[in-house]
Formats: sequence, C-alpha cells, structure tokens
Amino acid sequence: MTYLPKGKVLAFAHRGGAYHPEIEGLENTMAAFRHAAALGYDYLETDVHLTADGVLLAFHDEVLDRVTDQEGAVRDLTLADVRRARIGGREEVPTLVDLLDAFPQARFNIDIKSDDAVAPLAALVRERDLWDRVFIGSFSRRRIRRFRALTDGRVPTAADPWQVVVWRLSPSARVARLLAGDGFAAFQVPHRSGRFVVVTRGLVRRAHAAGLQVHVWTIDDPAEMNELLDLGVDGIFTDRTDLLKDVLQGRGQWWSAQGGTS
Repeated sequence: MTYLPKGKVLAFAHRGGAYHPEIEGLENTMAAFRHAAALGYDYLETDVHLTADGVLLAFHDEVLDRVTDQEGAVRDLTLADVRRARIGGREEVPTLVDLLDAFPQARFNIDIKSDDAVAPLAALVRERDLWDRVFIGSFSRRRIRRFRALTDGRVPTAADPWQVVVWRLSPSARVARLLAGDGFAAFQVPHRSGRFVVVTRGLVRRAHAAGLQVHVWTIDDPAEMNELLDLGVDGIFTDRTDLLKDVLQGRGQWWSAQGGTS
C-alpha cells in the first residue's frame, strides 16, 4: 500500500483519537493508538520532539506540563526523565520507534514540532526504510524544506504554510506552481482560519488538477465532515475516531487495509 492511495478517503486518527470518550486524556499514548487500530484506522497521526539524549518522542507539546504528571521542556530531559512521566496518570510517553514497532502495518502522519528533530527523523527514515510508511508535515517552512533536502524528496510531505497561501489564492494550479513551486504531495490544512475559509471547492479542484491531495484537520463534527467530503477532500484528521468512522460508513467511503471497504 502506498501512503496516498488514489480514490479513497483517508481517515487519520489525530494523536490516536484524542477525544474519543473511551480514551479522552490519553492523547499520543500507546493506549490511544491501539484503540484507533482496533477501530480499523490505518493512518495514525502523531508529533515528534527530540529529547536531550537524542530520542524522538511521539509527543505534541514542548513541555510535559499539560498532559503528564511531570514538568519540564522535552529538549532538556533525557528519555529516562521522560519515562517517569505518566499521561492521564497511567500511560508512558512513547518514542516514535515504539509506535513504529507496535503497529507495523500502520502509516504514520508525523508533525515535526522542533528544529532539532528534523535530522534525526530523516536518519530514522533512512535507517528503517520508511519511505512509504510516513508522511511528514510541519508548521515551519524551514523544517519541512530541510527534511525534504535530507531525504532527497523521497518522502511524501505536506505543503508548507507559504505554499498553502499561494495555492489557495491562485487562479490555477499552473500559476500556483510558478509562484510557490512543488515538492509536496498534499495540503494538510484547517477548514477555516478565523473567518477565512481555507478549504474551498476551488482549492480542491486545483489540487486534484495537479495530482495533489487535500487533508483537513482536526474535524470532530459530523456535519462538517460531510460538508468537506462533499467538496471532495481526500482525508480528514479527527479526535473523534468513532464519529468519522460512522460518517464514512454511512457514505460507503470507509475502508481499511485491515478489513477492506464497508
């Protein structure tokens, strides 16, 4: 299975499905990802930071304070320090390698959250031959461009923020490519940013004309899911893995490499 199969809607379990009632408070934990996999999710979204001793963590925040019972900046802590923390009072913070090993059939959408994680992540992709198992995004244009360079453009990546703006406002894919270039495989964007609508029928049309996909985050409302699917988006990130699965099943668009289409 290639990372971006054509003609299918990709269902992404955002941080494992952070607000599913059964696992709320356990974002980016082994328990959350096991729960998503059990529902049939093949695409698992996570984030990476680097510890002081060079280990890639599947963790969203710069500091432990919000979701664990410990405090401190991840970049100042060793893996042993982080292992003492518990998410939701019971779950360890997993490393990225922990997740890759635990879910060998899954694809991972990875958001690079720190500059110092870029090179180690690129090295891990090469070491583990992960070219078709990961998709990389970042809010930092510098990080995503550096990652592309370190992996020779072999890993599918998201458009950087500047590319998103240009493609959203350009009248055609040809003009957008001339102004912002390419080198990416999909737009991974919010539906709206404040009052500005990012995902429009025009953006989807231009993306598809250029052979690109549009993935939207993070959508937890079934009505909004249906609105976006009606526009033709190719993927949706959600914290409510139960609701997105229900919507896709109701439309006949749910599929899983584990269990096919239903």
